[in-house]
Amino acid sequence: MASSIKSITLHYPDGINPASMTGEQDRAIADLCAEGVFHFTGEDHPPYHIDLSIYNRQLVLKAHSEDGASRPHLVLSLSPYRAIIRDYFMMIESYERMRAEGNFVKLEPIDMARRGLHNEAAEMMVERFKDKVQMDHATARRLFTLVCVLHMDQARLWKG
Repeated sequence: MASSIKSITLHYPDGINPASMTGEQDRAIADLCAEGVFHFTGEDHPPYHIDLSIYNRQLVLKAHSEDGASRPHLVLSLSPYRAIIRDYFMMIESYERMRAEGNFVKLEPIDMARRGLHNEAAEMMVERFKDKVQMDHATARRLFTLVCVLHMDQARLWKG
């Protein structure tokens, strides 16, 4: 089955250097373009070109179809995700610290906790978008990855 997402463009907040990001966003985008399940409710015009940005603590998703027709912009408050994003980044940092220290016994439990947070955020995203967009769990997980990429600097501030 072909993906319903043709392309994704991330619009980084001021101060974020995309060159300093890990390959996570590249993998998420490639997977979404290869396998993403994303359909606007009541419409059947995929595949979509999607622009993602963060504005005023909200995820802004703009989409247009192959013929250039714009779809309704989706705006999602990220307040419910704040703690998940903060904890997600703490898990990543803990994992990297344990790996650097050679404490390999702790890697699996930390990674399991990180995956649990990722799943929780994906389930919340599917639920919060359900009246506007139909997506599967894997698509929501990858979109959450991109939300985290767009929030990297902010998540570091939330830790304090």
